[in-house]
Amino acid sequence: MTYHKLYKTGALLLCIITIISSCKKNFGEINTDPSVVIKPDVGFLLTYTEDQIMKYQYTEWIWESMEQLLRFTQHLTTDPYELTSNVNLRYNTYYQQILPNLFEIRKQIAARPDSASYQKMSAVTYVLQVLHGIKVTDMNGSIPYEEAIKGRSDNFFSPQYNTQQQLFDIWIGQLDNAIAVLSDNATAQVSYDAQDVYYKSDWTKWVKLANSLKLRIAARLELQENDKTKQLFQEVMQDPIGPITSVGDQLTYVNEDYFPFGTGGEITYRSQRFATIPMVDFMKKAVDPRLFIYFDANGLQGSYKDTLAKYNTSLPSFIEPDDPLIMYQGGPCDFTTQPTVAAYLKNPFPVGNNNAGNTVTNYFLISPVNTRFFSPNYNNIRTGLYKEVAVTAAEIDLTIAEFIQKGYAGSVNTNGTAADWYNKGITASIQTMNDIAEVAGSTTAFSGSGDDEINAYLQDEDIKLNGTNDLERIYIQEHLNFFRNPNEAFVFCRRTGYPKKNSDYYPREPMNEIIPRRFWTLDPGETNRQNWEAAMQEQGFTPNAQDLPTLSSQRVWYDKPAPDFGEGN
Repeated sequence: MTYHKLYKTGALLLCIITIISSCKKNFGEINTDPSVVIKPDVGFLLTYTEDQIMKYQYTEWIWESMEQLLRFTQHLTTDPYELTSNVNLRYNTYYQQILPNLFEIRKQIAARPDSASYQKMSAVTYVLQVLHGIKVTDMNGSIPYEEAIKGRSDNFFSPQYNTQQQLFDIWIGQLDNAIAVLSDNATAQVSYDAQDVYYKSDWTKWVKLANSLKLRIAARLELQENDKTKQLFQEVMQDPIGPITSVGDQLTYVNEDYFPFGTGGEITYRSQRFATIPMVDFMKKAVDPRLFIYFDANGLQGSYKDTLAKYNTSLPSFIEPDDPLIMYQGGPCDFTTQPTVAAYLKNPFPVGNNNAGNTVTNYFLISPVNTRFFSPNYNNIRTGLYKEVAVTAAEIDLTIAEFIQKGYAGSVNTNGTAADWYNKGITASIQTMNDIAEVAGSTTAFSGSGDDEINAYLQDEDIKLNGTNDLERIYIQEHLNFFRNPNEAFVFCRRTGYPKKNSDYYPREPMNEIIPRRFWTLDPGETNRQNWEAAMQEQGFTPNAQDLPTLSSQRVWYDKPAPDFGEGN
């Protein structure tokens, strides 16, 4: 059965067990009536859930990632649109599309007389709900979890909110249990086979994903519970299977029906997206292969020099005329800080005049974000497929390098130095981004292995660790790698304060805009208002507040000790 048919069948079955409610967070509406369940195939439930974890991001990419998060992290620059109610789709998705189906899988397995043979199938459901749960709490703090799906089984619709600290403890326990079950080969196990669209029931890869999520949690706990961060890191590095450290184990998703910017590829919806000055300038210094993947060239190509000479015209002063990579230029992250440069984001640089029939040539100077890299359907012309890599080897390798550099390994054998993991992470990042571009039919940095390009980059004096600012260099590579993962990009910049203002290595540009550090959940209604209000009070959140000054000053638990954006140590 093809993936397309597999998904369609799974989606049909899910109509039996999932209620698609309105935007209200009312658990009486979100939970389904148990009387209508007809024992759906657990494999189809898993297929549908894995699919929704990725495909729900359709509007998230447009309204949240491109217009907000990637602008705050200075991965791109675009018009500063307001923060609207279109953000935070992750929250409802968790309770409508993900948790009910995972709970149902476990319920169906527990009811089987041979349930002992299905324990690995059950274990992966916990990994999935932690995977998305981390993303939900990142921007919302306390959320219902332990009591969240009791409506189906117990007719209970007023779940208490677990604090973020509680959530991480619960999730670590669930991941540890899943790792133990998935690593135990003493009992023969039934599998999902191809119905598991992520890993085809390769239990070893599921263990690696679970360990990788432990590292994600460890990074988030660092400023509040540093000893636990060290403990988690050491546990993961001591695990015989370990985390995701090679590109073959990455959490990857490709679906012929999934194009997050629509069939027309509307990555430019409401506004064009452009490269930023700090990112382009840094990537050009060492000729980062990802530069040619992330951004499109501007108009300064071909015979532009002849045209400039013909009309005795000089380029604007912010462009170096002898720059060998002049066709890549960034714009200011905040239009108000450099209005002269910002004027060229949407307006061309005209060369020539209309006198005596002469032609005016318009050159657009600022490099747009590579449309095909994100949107293979751009302008209704399909060049390839959209490939989502939700957990990359580069992310994990670079996190390992960061933790080693900080001394978190203790006496544990990390099978390499910080520099070893740093180089491995950069290599994995470049390879992964090139592969995504190739699948999309977009611009690639190289054909073949790319070994020459990658090795040249690793040996550049601006890239290799030098014993002076090694942690910053590791941080910047983490930042560059998160170009395709807006949530992790935002969490990284928020927890570290990097890129750092006034850095001599890779500076964060000043921004006059107020940046929110969390989103909001609205009053869920009478059914669960009391628990919601208690959670808001415990966190110090203003109920129903959606204004930027409030959202920028009230932080989720693990973010409270973090530096301001750009104020890293």
